[in-house]
Amino acid sequence: MLKKLLFPVILSLLILGLYVSPDFQEISAGVAIFLFGMLMLEDGFKLFSGGFLEIALEKATGSIPRSLGFGIITTTIMQSSSLVSVITISFLSAGLISLLAGVGIIFGANIGTTTGAWLVAGFGLKVKISAYALPMLAIAIVMVFQKNKYWRGAGFVLAGLGFLFLGIHHMKEGFEAFKDQFDLTRFAMTGFTGLVVYTMIGATATVVMQSSHATMVLIITALAAGQISYENALALAIGANIGTTITAIIGSFTANFQGKRLALAHLIFNLVTAGVALVFIGPIRDAVDIISLNVGIADTDFALKLAVFHTIFNVLGVALMLPLMRRMIAMLERVVVEPTEDLSEARYLSAVVDEFPQTVKVAMRKEVMHLYDNAVELITHGLNLHRHDIFDSSDIAATVRACRTPVEFDIDQRYEARIKTLYAAIVEFATRVGPKDLPEEVMEDIYTMRDAAGRIVRAVKSVKHLRRNATHYTEQTQGVITDLYDQLRTELARILVEIRKLDQADPEDRSTLWLDQERIQVEKDAKGTNATVETLIRDNAIDAFMATSFLNDSGYAYGAMRDLLGAAQAMYNEPSDALAEVERILSLEDDEVSAYADTGFPAHSEPNHKEPASASQN
Repeated sequence: MLKKLLFPVILSLLILGLYVSPDFQEISAGVAIFLFGMLMLEDGFKLFSGGFLEIALEKATGSIPRSLGFGIITTTIMQSSSLVSVITISFLSAGLISLLAGVGIIFGANIGTTTGAWLVAGFGLKVKISAYALPMLAIAIVMVFQKNKYWRGAGFVLAGLGFLFLGIHHMKEGFEAFKDQFDLTRFAMTGFTGLVVYTMIGATATVVMQSSHATMVLIITALAAGQISYENALALAIGANIGTTITAIIGSFTANFQGKRLALAHLIFNLVTAGVALVFIGPIRDAVDIISLNVGIADTDFALKLAVFHTIFNVLGVALMLPLMRRMIAMLERVVVEPTEDLSEARYLSAVVDEFPQTVKVAMRKEVMHLYDNAVELITHGLNLHRHDIFDSSDIAATVRACRTPVEFDIDQRYEARIKTLYAAIVEFATRVGPKDLPEEVMEDIYTMRDAAGRIVRAVKSVKHLRRNATHYTEQTQGVITDLYDQLRTELARILVEIRKLDQADPEDRSTLWLDQERIQVEKDAKGTNATVETLIRDNAIDAFMATSFLNDSGYAYGAMRDLLGAAQAMYNEPSDALAEVERILSLEDDEVSAYADTGFPAHSEPNHKEPASASQN
């Protein structure tokens, strides 16, 4: 809505400015080129995602100093606190980092963004940087057209820097030419009124350009050309810090409650920092003069003094807020309340996680685990069992035999709400990220998780089919047929218990080799069912009607077991390198499992590598 309202206003003002002053063209073109460079820089760094950035960000969750340092370093490298904010919201929404770490990164990003002012004031205005820009662009265009994504990423980064330099050059030249025809210092305002008005102008300019870095470059070049006063430039810099929060706020619209908390933390921090800077602007100016004198900055070099001011008030803001960080986190948790959990809704697959391979991968894996949790409830209740009973049991068979009371619930309605809806979201997410330029191994993992979700859905549907007879024959003891159904319930419950143990195991010690043993046992039991039933019929232990019901239901039960084991294989098969090699050698293919079940000896065949099958569950 804000963008729709601002667009005609901005466009009208731009056309008016171009009409009134031809020299304004160079300034506006410089801003446009600079912003285009920022976009290319961000696109370039996104192509490097899936590597050092995600690894570093995950490690930044260890402590507040580390998250603070990560924010400073990455913003210094990427020259975009907005990009760092969006990445942080994405990782927080995917559950990869804590809110405390996210706030620490945001604090650090505010300090890191001050390096941009130093680069422009100390280098951009004193060197003819356009001489560097053109060769950079020439080299970059060759790199951008390479197939390798990292070469392309480097090309975009180099082109982005080239356009940044070119934009700074044109803004500088534009203000130099503009001052001969039109003196903007006539609009200078002093005192408290000037502080408030120019702070609002700085905030508005940053909201329009979506970049505090671009606003600071515009302020510094205008200040160097003598088009704005030093006092007003300080207020504009304060306003730029307030305006930069708009990017995080917009990014949080598609994020979950954690992303919204982080955006609010960003807004609070920048408002407090700006407020402190406005209240204590006199002492801060004195500190700037003292520091400038001691480091050799000329008293009339207002551009560098502005960079000093920008650094002081950002560092001061962090110093003030850091001791209050945990209290602020508690306040954020009270203000942005975690919504009541709706098990039918996707928790992690928000649009904000789509941009980065690591968040895409982790969000998909966590959502499949969410689906599995829902499925476990339906499967246990469908078998008239309770999760806490079988998970806490030391004798699963005895616990199952003791559960005779039907669990009253509408399994069809629960399936539609908690399984089918969630599975649809998983399939839609996999389809949505498919066209994105993600690493091959990430997409392979996405499709593997999607297919695991399909197996989970099939397992639930199988239990739906056998629920009626399982209830009928186990609600009251009816002899051998009850024992047969109890055995199916026990085997399904035991597999759920073993998968839970796998989930609770330390990832470094986790091994999925037992899954192959279970799959072999399931195939043996399934193949022996017919013989068992025939013997019972001959012995008059069950009649033909009971036998056909059990044979049908055992097919559903063993199908559910196969699907649960297959889903577990996909969800937990992330061993360490050494263990992976052992498991690669020892693990069995599907055809080997069947052969083993038939003969007791594994078949020897070449691995069968297939493309991930598409999911098509209803």
